[in-house]
Amino acid sequence: MRSVERMIQTSFDIISIGYELLDGRVLNTNAKWLAEQISSLGGKVCRIVVVGDQVEEISSVIRDSFRRKIDWVITTGGLGPTYDDITLQGVAKAANRKLVLNRRALEMIKKKYLELFEKGLIDSPELTPHRIKMAMLPRGAEPLENEVGSAPGVLLKSGKTRIVCLPGVPSELENIFTKRVKPLLEKSMKKICTADRWLLIIGVPESTLAPKIDEVKTKFPQVYVKSHPKREEEKSIINLYMRALAKTPSKCHKTLNDVEKIIIRLVEELGGTISRPEGAPT
Repeated sequence: MRSVERMIQTSFDIISIGYELLDGRVLNTNAKWLAEQISSLGGKVCRIVVVGDQVEEISSVIRDSFRRKIDWVITTGGLGPTYDDITLQGVAKAANRKLVLNRRALEMIKKKYLELFEKGLIDSPELTPHRIKMAMLPRGAEPLENEVGSAPGVLLKSGKTRIVCLPGVPSELENIFTKRVKPLLEKSMKKICTADRWLLIIGVPESTLAPKIDEVKTKFPQVYVKSHPKREEEKSIINLYMRALAKTPSKCHKTLNDVEKIIIRLVEELGGTISRPEGAPT
């Protein structure tokens, strides 16, 4: 059954690039946002990886995604005009492609800098070498229009894996993903529905509940179950999260109802109490 789960879900790796993420200067909110978007579409995020601004590091993690036959790789950061914006070099190396001047990308960049010049935000719309650098894409790549910033996103297919490169500025990343990438995912992804549910369990230690949950997961492999324990006033409290996968929403909710009934019975047998956290989905 677990192989069925892998078959029906489209797989994703998210690769965040930048030393500012590794040394703690910047919180990686982009990865969280992307993971939420992908999960809501029924995709499966397999890994979220953070690497520094190094061509070898970038190419290495992308090649690992190729090796693991990931359907989609999404990178964030490193598309700008500065010396350390080297994401596309890493992508090109991983895919064994040369970086070439992409005319469509160049036109997008030219249009953007002309708009900025006309608004008085920059002194010159000249396409300097640093600006042209953003139009140097791996051969065969497609630029994705960036309505917010200057660096286009990039879409490239290598073997069976599609690579999407997004800027690190959150507003730019979200614009390109929502307008350009999400429609592609909705057309290409294997259709699957998801539903979430939370339960609040009081008075049962996680170590006592764990073997019972294992039994439930064995019976319902299409349901992901995760416990989040804490202690308050010497009481064991567990927020239990469940996510069901199915072809229709009704099947998702039916499965969650079946699982919930079993968990309620198990918790009561263990002397605990169970309810839904306030505001949790049902």
